[in-house]
Amino acid sequence: MVFLIFSAFAVAFSFVTTRLIGHILPSGDFRGLTVAVIALAFFYLYALVFFRIFLLLMPLKEGEIAINSKEEFGYHVYLLFYLIYFYPIMRSGFVPVPLMRLFYIALGARLGHNTYSAGIIYDPHLVSIGDNSLIGQYALLMPHAIDGKRLAHSCIKIGNNVTIGAHAVIMSGVTIGEDAIVAVGAVVPKGSRIGIGEIWGGIPARKIKDIDMSYK
Repeated sequence: MVFLIFSAFAVAFSFVTTRLIGHILPSGDFRGLTVAVIALAFFYLYALVFFRIFLLLMPLKEGEIAINSKEEFGYHVYLLFYLIYFYPIMRSGFVPVPLMRLFYIALGARLGHNTYSAGIIYDPHLVSIGDNSLIGQYALLMPHAIDGKRLAHSCIKIGNNVTIGAHAVIMSGVTIGEDAIVAVGAVVPKGSRIGIGEIWGGIPARKIKDIDMSYK
């Protein structure tokens, strides 16, 4: 019900906003399409706003979520927002990478200067990435972990100048130091600590070697 109420508000606000600016839209054969695209854009904008308001009222924090708790109810609402509105955008590959940076920041991710993701960042508000870092195509950052009926969240922290290879998976609670590299297709187990200038790869990922830092 809470999700439906927020969604109804997003629809209503987007409808009203589109009507208010309708008089400045160009007339012609494509007016209907233009109005529909603008209305959809406003809907997503308001959905993001209401989602952030919901997170302020019922924040999703680190730690295990108890069954039948208030936190579990909040998580279900949170999950509906993502499954219906946000995941389709994340997984589409249609939105340009620079715009995805703005999208993830709007969802709460802390992305440093000149940091971009061509992968998918789940639970963005639990992810922190430093400056000049790159998340490769279809890499996954997953701050949540499900073990049987247990669901828990733990922040992912990535330093400056880090490269995450395409299709790599970074699981919950992972910390990656500056100048590190995670190889293509690697799966970094939850809670792992990757040191400064280390190269990790494999399934499960392990340290391969240190980067030659003498050039710095």
